[in-house]
Amino acid sequence: MDETIEALLFPKSIAVIGASPDANKLNGRPFHFLRRDGYAGKLFPVNPKYDEIDGVTCYADVASLPEAPDMAIVAVNAARATETVAALGKKGTPVAVIFSSGFGEMGEEGRRLEAKLAATAAANGIRICGPNNLGLINAFERMPATFSQYADEPPKAGPVAFASQSGAFGTGIAAMARSRGLGIGYFVNTGNQADITLMEALNATLDDDRIKVASAYLEGLTHGDQLIDLADKSIATGKPLVVVKVGRKSAGAKAAASHTGSLAGEDAVFDGVARQHGIIRARNEEHMLDMVAAFANCGVPEGRGVAMITQSGGSGVLMADRAEELGLDVPELAGETRERLKSVIPDFGALGNPVDVTGQFLAEPKILKDSVRIVLEDPAVHVGIVWLQLMHGYSDVLVNVFREIKAAVEKPFIVCWLEAPAAALAALRDEGICVLGGTERAVDAAAGLIAFGDASRRIKAGGREMSARPMLAPSSDPAPVPAVNARERLAAAGLPVVECALADSPESAVAAAGDLGYPVAVKIESPDIQHKMDVGGVRLGLDGAEAVCAAAAEILENVADRAPDAAVDGLLVQAMALAATEMVLGLRRDPAFGPVIMVGLGGVFVEVLKDVAFARAPVSDGDAEQMLDSLTGAAVLAGARGQSPADRKALVAAITALSRFALDNPDVLELDLNPVFAGPDGVVSVDWLMMAAGDA
Repeated sequence: MDETIEALLFPKSIAVIGASPDANKLNGRPFHFLRRDGYAGKLFPVNPKYDEIDGVTCYADVASLPEAPDMAIVAVNAARATETVAALGKKGTPVAVIFSSGFGEMGEEGRRLEAKLAATAAANGIRICGPNNLGLINAFERMPATFSQYADEPPKAGPVAFASQSGAFGTGIAAMARSRGLGIGYFVNTGNQADITLMEALNATLDDDRIKVASAYLEGLTHGDQLIDLADKSIATGKPLVVVKVGRKSAGAKAAASHTGSLAGEDAVFDGVARQHGIIRARNEEHMLDMVAAFANCGVPEGRGVAMITQSGGSGVLMADRAEELGLDVPELAGETRERLKSVIPDFGALGNPVDVTGQFLAEPKILKDSVRIVLEDPAVHVGIVWLQLMHGYSDVLVNVFREIKAAVEKPFIVCWLEAPAAALAALRDEGICVLGGTERAVDAAAGLIAFGDASRRIKAGGREMSARPMLAPSSDPAPVPAVNARERLAAAGLPVVECALADSPESAVAAAGDLGYPVAVKIESPDIQHKMDVGGVRLGLDGAEAVCAAAAEILENVADRAPDAAVDGLLVQAMALAATEMVLGLRRDPAFGPVIMVGLGGVFVEVLKDVAFARAPVSDGDAEQMLDSLTGAAVLAGARGQSPADRKALVAAITALSRFALDNPDVLELDLNPVFAGPDGVVSVDWLMMAAGDA
């Protein structure tokens, strides 16, 4: 663990700058909480107004402190925060938590002050968490270094690490977790993140054996590499990372020339990279806590098979529908499993999947216990959901049943109990059993367990032998690379592209077509025209010299009429390829993640359907497979409605070749291969647009 982050999470001494004896004031709350909860380290209140606070010597200023504290809480106004940080750095304090607001969240002047604060901290050898944050809690060490309302009650330690960029929303989420019986071992708010990031803090918490799952609320992301490091550690340690990130509908790159660039909005890229690296994304705080509860109490399933055991046929149908919507497997139970269930479940029950044990289990609790055990022993089942409702008169019996089930089975299961008695909820949670109060919510939580298992197996299978390289910072705007030059670079990288030649007249176009072999396509070649069809600059399937000459002349006339100011480099003559399923491949340089790769349904449909997936380079074979599987139109690749199936292996090879190209060619800022014809005998790109740094 980094020494600075260790000092943040495990300080042996804390100074509270601006401390107050009034526990109702923001600057009085952390000192009060630390004293109340029995923090074992040294405490140094600092405020020239007081000689002592609650019997503890109070110091006039930082210079007066008898030693350099491991951590300082800065609870003074923004105007004094920078000088306070400088004094702490000179004293030798490694890290400070800055409560002070009035920085970047306040506009341009605030951003200037924040930059000065960060620069001052760096110059004085001290790192800062914040500003504009409400602190952190290490419940294991009884260290509530915060003014958050969550600490109004002594925090209860547990297997969850939670970090939030928002203080108020983070407090609300932490309080919700407590009401669900989820113990938060670490709660960190990073505020404006002028220095220490949410990812750095969470990364360190995963080193603690007491933590089983990490969770986060993100409002923005500028340190993509740190998120990848955190995700990699999550997979390596088997401790899932569950994230809520807002901004799903944020605008994409407004000035992008390529489809990849225009579709690669911040959220679309984040979603793809998260899926690629095994980050489990939640829709909202409720969904996040459902999955956190599942991960905190359940093992990771070894497959995608979900079984539902219920007392209600209706709930079973609802769960099965939701599982199908999420792409989970709802396997038919094996014949042996059904035979075993026959001896347990009443004749009027249901032996399929979902399994309906009927209300008879209230008279004979063994029915429920044996049914769950038998179903989970089916080799096609990897996670179970047990559904029931109310049962206030039977709560003690049911708690014992679930306790026995947990002791008897190895596979994970979730209890979905509608309007469960409070005592039963508390008892089951104490037993380490995940209990949720909504039918679809239980299926969604099971889907999270399955997604992490899938990602872990895919990532651990390996295949990423490349390392990411720094992005080029161009000193000029990107410019289109001439098509022939772009093709040479792509072909050299192993990307399949049709042959082409540049002609300067209709007559030379005829000569080029003869060399390539008929039929051919003729297109305008202009750095000012990215979408050639819009200006009548494309003719396809030309079979003969006369057709080529006439088409070339017509294209030049169209461009002169519709784009008179465009610079024209000539005419691009291309070999025709057999039409097949149209795909699009692309790359873009993302400000947070660097080179990202896109795949989707191509041709004109990429603009209409926007059915695309993103991943960060390097992309492994498994990553490429996952990208294809995530497409809504993935079934098209298998040969839907009489079409020939695509050569999936060749398509995966093209995606990984593009990933290598992205890493080897940092000057290429945007690239579209669209369409890429994906047929049964391979793939080939018949059109491309490459944008490169102008000074590269």
